[in-house]
Amino acid sequence: MCVARDRTLDPAEARAWQAMVALMTRVPSALDSRLQRESGLTHFEYRVLSLLSEEAGHRLVLSDLATRANASLSRLSHVISKLERLGWVHRTTNAGRRGVYATLTDDGYAKVVAATPGYLAAARALVLDGLTPAQVEMLAELGETLAARLDETLS
Repeated sequence: MCVARDRTLDPAEARAWQAMVALMTRVPSALDSRLQRESGLTHFEYRVLSLLSEEAGHRLVLSDLATRANASLSRLSHVISKLERLGWVHRTTNAGRRGVYATLTDDGYAKVVAATPGYLAAARALVLDGLTPAQVEMLAELGETLAARLDETLS
């Protein structure tokens, strides 16, 4: 017979978990506030524009974009509609090809290029500047490990 392990957190686990919960709630909120104030974009909108800007032809199939942005198709579609109204993205379909594409317009590219310095400054001010180079490396390793674990767990 298998005896269930005590599932309470020990003090070190509780400390780590509370720190992570604080980061998961405070960093996105602070980043959104800064980006909206400086560029009029939410972090998610910036992420979508940024992902498109990095692709050849500045376009991606919506389902691939949703995966890369860690979003549901519904959430992404809502944001793409807003970005379309602003003239920064347009949707296209290709005969014989799969899915609907989101394509970054020239104005959308200009918007993400203009927003990037503020985004990077926020990343530094909110997180990176408070860490030593060794801690930055540790943060990268922890993030990669946790992201892989999530991918495994959610598959």
